[in-house]
Amino acid sequence: MNSIIYLDHAATTRTNPKVVVEMLPFFTEYYGNPSSSYDFSQNPRDKINEARERIAKTLNTEPETIYFTAGGTESDNWALNAATGLGLPGRHIITTQIEHHAILHTARCLEEKGYELTYLPVDENGMVNPDAIRRAIRRDTILVSVMYANNEIGSIQPIEEIGRICRERGVLFHTDAVQAYGHIKIDVERMNIDMLSASGHKFNGPKGTGFLYVRKGINLKSFIHGGAQERGRRAGTENVPGIVGLGRAAELAYETLDERRKRETDIRNHVIERMMTEIPYIRLNGHRSRRLSNNINVCIQFTEGAAVLAMLDMLGICASGGSACTSGSKKPSHVLLALGLPEEIAHGSLRFTLGEENTMEELDYVVDELKKIVEKLREESPEYNDFIKKRKELL
Repeated sequence: MNSIIYLDHAATTRTNPKVVVEMLPFFTEYYGNPSSSYDFSQNPRDKINEARERIAKTLNTEPETIYFTAGGTESDNWALNAATGLGLPGRHIITTQIEHHAILHTARCLEEKGYELTYLPVDENGMVNPDAIRRAIRRDTILVSVMYANNEIGSIQPIEEIGRICRERGVLFHTDAVQAYGHIKIDVERMNIDMLSASGHKFNGPKGTGFLYVRKGINLKSFIHGGAQERGRRAGTENVPGIVGLGRAAELAYETLDERRKRETDIRNHVIERMMTEIPYIRLNGHRSRRLSNNINVCIQFTEGAAVLAMLDMLGICASGGSACTSGSKKPSHVLLALGLPEEIAHGSLRFTLGEENTMEELDYVVDELKKIVEKLREESPEYNDFIKKRKELL
């Protein structure tokens, strides 16, 4: 058994060694600025173009639709803000209550600028109803933004159906695919996706890298102003090593996707079955089958998620209570509250997200230790002991 069992791959992933090998020469050997005109810059320039081609191939699109960014947060911000600068006749935007804060906080900023936002609810499994989107679209709607797969509970939205509705109604459709890209096959043409955000470190690429896909014909405005990089739409000297690594990571992710998904699904289903069978008063969060292959999110009643995580950490098990971006918050997850969970149950949430190096043996060990931790915490819980006492009185 490894000294560390890392089960927080939704937060970040290890950079694939093959990716690192491809990046290294662009730190010390081919370090020329790709925007310079001399021959020394040709190699970095060519490798950027190659990375763009690699990513485009995974999405069934053309290389010129891919714009490199510093990650998913920038891509999300760019997509929402760009939609307001296209000269479209309206100021209404639709999104959901369970989006990542990169979307929700940007939406709040747009509200302060006079835009009207509709935040659609989800059902108890974290799924948005496409008919709700159809009903919410108005004459003045300029954008619909729905995340592909939720970063906390793993639920996969009906993106193709949503894209079809938006295309029929003539409304731009953006999806935050930060958790989905590299884990799900995505065809932007078939799915009628107009803009898509992704982040390299979620699929074994380097941190600080990402991209925004923008369908041909959308005259996207600059988000970062300055030089003429990224065809005049994203200023700043290109992060050549990062872009090279991003392209290679994307290529590797889709080469291994089918095998990886099957293996992760087998482990995920085994773990969920054990947890639901062997730990009383536990709830699976997110859709049972329409979920990311590597995502396990549960609420364990009569425990505090923070206490469970601390005890797991003492055993060298890395997990989380939800999004890494809000790990310092004492408030329950906005995603779990949107599912209709009461705060006292939402506080007991745990998220385990698998990676290609995790084994069934590791996960069985984690479940065995989790059972011991839950039993210990419940023994010390007045709420749990009162609950058990009342149950016995009713029997």
